[in-house]
Amino acid sequence: MANIEQIQKAVEQGDPKLLNTLLDDYLLQGDPDEQYGLSEWLAEIGFVEEAIKVLEHLQYIFPEEAQLVIDRANLLIDADREDDALNALMEVSKDDELYAQALVTLADLFQLQGLLEAAESRLNEAIELMPDEPLLQQARAELLLDSGRYLESAKIYQELESKQIVIEGVNLSERLAEVYSAGAAYEEALPYYEKALENQATPDVLFGVAFAAFQTRQYDMAVRRLDELIGIDPDYFSAYLLKAQSLNMAEDYQAAYQAINEGITRDEFDKELYLFAGKLAMKLGKSAEGVGHLRQAIALDPEYMEAIYTLVSYFHAEEMDEEVLELAQMVIESGDDWAGLYPMIAETYERSEDYEQATVYYEKAYPAFKDDVIFLKKYALFLIEEGKRAAALEMIKELQALEPENPEWFDWQQSFD
Repeated sequence: MANIEQIQKAVEQGDPKLLNTLLDDYLLQGDPDEQYGLSEWLAEIGFVEEAIKVLEHLQYIFPEEAQLVIDRANLLIDADREDDALNALMEVSKDDELYAQALVTLADLFQLQGLLEAAESRLNEAIELMPDEPLLQQARAELLLDSGRYLESAKIYQELESKQIVIEGVNLSERLAEVYSAGAAYEEALPYYEKALENQATPDVLFGVAFAAFQTRQYDMAVRRLDELIGIDPDYFSAYLLKAQSLNMAEDYQAAYQAINEGITRDEFDKELYLFAGKLAMKLGKSAEGVGHLRQAIALDPEYMEAIYTLVSYFHAEEMDEEVLELAQMVIESGDDWAGLYPMIAETYERSEDYEQATVYYEKAYPAFKDDVIFLKKYALFLIEEGKRAAALEMIKELQALEPENPEWFDWQQSFD
């Protein structure tokens, strides 16, 4: 007869055929309690289908054991066999003492499928059966959070915290802070984050405090908490960007630039760090460094449009026409023909006296910028210079419609008349 040791060895050897052969033999003769323990072990190490096979065997032996049904359903969900999980859970009778647990698993399944109303209905039914069970209240709070009903979720967590309920593995103050943050109620989140820190100053909680402080314009607090975080975990990469952003908002640009460069030293493959470093360098007048950072961001992601737009904007403002067209051509050739670049490309071609291409890009830009007064004015002037009076007059009429009180457009029209 096969035994557990042999099964474990087959797992270690990575021999699925042998494993299933041994399982078939073991399930015919093994002890049910040991078999149940084996299913738990197999599931823990990622052999989900094999664990399901064990539970199916046990369920055949003990057809009235609802716990086996629920356990198997949870594994079926993990295995993306959602229809099978639903069919299994429907087997649990309303009269069974584990019916509420089955309802919770069913709610998890519906939530996973995006059927939030159905999930809430099952949870409410379970809560009616077990109104004093904190885990059910927490599950409902999480479902409400997933539904975007932040205040309702926070209310449940507040009630649990006020009663000093203990839920294993959950810091209620931290969770409440995260719920408020998810709903952009950062002022309300901050005291709960601070309370969570009293329990344990983990990197995630410190980052949560810093982010909430940043959102409420308490930049000194954000920087202080981020320094604590980096002291605990120097490789918490997102801390460097938030620290630089906080220092930037506090108008300490040199310190912000130093912080972002520290982040780049830690994570040289984060395009967002290079983008922000480029913007800060430009602000500090370090144009060459800024261009270098932005080019590095684009090298990491050739479709990183924010970095491309920032760099094209700089080249355009400096009338570095060759560089503008080089970058624009790269974007267009890659298939990312982005309308946001068209006005600058058009003006660049106009400066370069390539009026044919300038016309092409003014026309391509027009649908996206037809309500932009600055663009329409430049387009109208270009049309006037090109002698396209009828088209220019139409553009002037659009400017009049956008700014009926601006006398400049009526002066233009009169000059045409």
